[in-house]
Amino acid sequence: MPGDEKWCVVTGGRGFAARHLVQMLIRYDVFLVRIADLGSTVDLEPSEENGILAEALSSGRAQYVSLDLRSKSQVLQVFQGAEVVFHMAAPNSSINNYKLHHSVNVEGTQNVIDACTELKVKRLIYTSSPSVVFDGIHGIVDGDESLPYPPKHNDFYSATKAQGEELVIKANGVKGLLTCCIRPSSIFGPGDRLLVPSLVVAARAGKSKYIIGDGNNIYDFTYVENVAHAHICAERALASEGTVADKAAGQAYFITNMEPIKFWEFVSLILEGLGYERPRIKIPAFVVMPIAHMVELTYKLLGPYGMKVPQLTPSRIRLLSCTRSFKCSKAQDRIGYTPIVSLQDGLKRTIEAYPHLRAEHRSKRGGPSKASIYLGSGRVADTLLWKDKKQTFKALFVLIAIYYSFIVPGSTIITMLSRVLLVASVFVFIHAVLPEKILGYKIEKLQSSHFHLSEETSQQIAKSVASSWNASVKTLKSLGQGDDGILFLKVALTLLVLSFLGVFSLQNLYVIGVPAAFIVFYVYEKEEQKIDDMVLEALSRGCKLKSDIVKKFCTSKKID
Repeated sequence: MPGDEKWCVVTGGRGFAARHLVQMLIRYDVFLVRIADLGSTVDLEPSEENGILAEALSSGRAQYVSLDLRSKSQVLQVFQGAEVVFHMAAPNSSINNYKLHHSVNVEGTQNVIDACTELKVKRLIYTSSPSVVFDGIHGIVDGDESLPYPPKHNDFYSATKAQGEELVIKANGVKGLLTCCIRPSSIFGPGDRLLVPSLVVAARAGKSKYIIGDGNNIYDFTYVENVAHAHICAERALASEGTVADKAAGQAYFITNMEPIKFWEFVSLILEGLGYERPRIKIPAFVVMPIAHMVELTYKLLGPYGMKVPQLTPSRIRLLSCTRSFKCSKAQDRIGYTPIVSLQDGLKRTIEAYPHLRAEHRSKRGGPSKASIYLGSGRVADTLLWKDKKQTFKALFVLIAIYYSFIVPGSTIITMLSRVLLVASVFVFIHAVLPEKILGYKIEKLQSSHFHLSEETSQQIAKSVASSWNASVKTLKSLGQGDDGILFLKVALTLLVLSFLGVFSLQNLYVIGVPAAFIVFYVYEKEEQKIDDMVLEALSRGCKLKSDIVKKFCTSKKID
């Protein structure tokens, strides 16, 4: 690059796929690379300290800058002198927060576009997602770019990504800016902090043996280096003159490894490669969905108190049980994309990149206990597992006070609610009149925002109720057809359990349930292996019993 410094910017440059793109751009040796991300400084990982990135940063071939896309002034400053922008920044897709995703994926993307047009940036490549055409209900088989955006998306991440994509495509041609969008499907590879680590956590918690759905749903995965390669293919196509650039610009492209595979087979290959067992027990998605809605609701209530983002959410259940495969013929034709790493090689490289997560390297405890993981590994877990004894005794005191104040007197629902509201009113009033400091201790004043129920939360609660109701109606419809004996047995068993629980009074349930919560999880943490072995044995016998019942049922039906 003698005498001609051409800069490119990679937003979200410390993200998973972006790191691979940065390294590929450095090797590509056409641009100086400006890595933009939220962190105030770049913290290199041990594997990067002696690699190509560290060398490029020290030589000036690459530079790191702190950037918040929500600040247009920062974006303008970072984009100065850039010829190309690879816009890869996005919040964590598992956090279903509309305000967060809209501020980055929509408002931040508009800031990126405005900065590109004002500073006469020549090319903008936007990293989108196949989820922009997924409604969370209907599977996609060999989908192409003619698929429209659905009326309703699976989550806020997908919805705002679609809005950002629309903005980028609309901006094509404005003041000479050429744009296109890349939709990489299910990225995997070395450096991934979501897919492989979450699979290992599930395996160590004994949850990897379950298959959500029938296990036959097809997926298109994309090795991370192929994703980086697709971005460079897009940039080169836009940089070409004449019809090549005209055909490539203003378009969206699905990017995959072009090797569709059953989703659960792919998961099995990773788990087996790391020394864990394959998933084998199938659970229908409609059975798990109500639980997922409850988990999501629990997270919304307890998230502010330290509960981590759960893996079992409604949007994730839909993703795990649907088919999602896409064609890459348009990307092949218009930007010249072809995978450079096969699925088999990609899986091999991925497995080799996680030696510390292999089953044989697992410590006796293997990190957090399963009980802690089940409880969210936050303050709730610390309380029920007696790790924060002060918090545990405080919770017990409150629960005992509730028991003697509301349960023992045999209150009706109305009198119980009135007493709760009376106690809350007295507490709020006294708390309000207390001075800001007592004996040197600062009194945190309650804000109205602590009690405010946002429109978003209200809608989510309503959706959860509606989804559970629809699942129940679907179950009743299936029962009404009279051809699903297994479903009948499951429903009957569930109702029998509920009728058994109905025998107990509220007082008895409270007396049994509350102490059990503080004892059962604690005991499970101490005797994890023994209990797991007993459960696996019971599941094995249950599966055998289920198989025998199905065979007898099918035989009797044939005779009839």
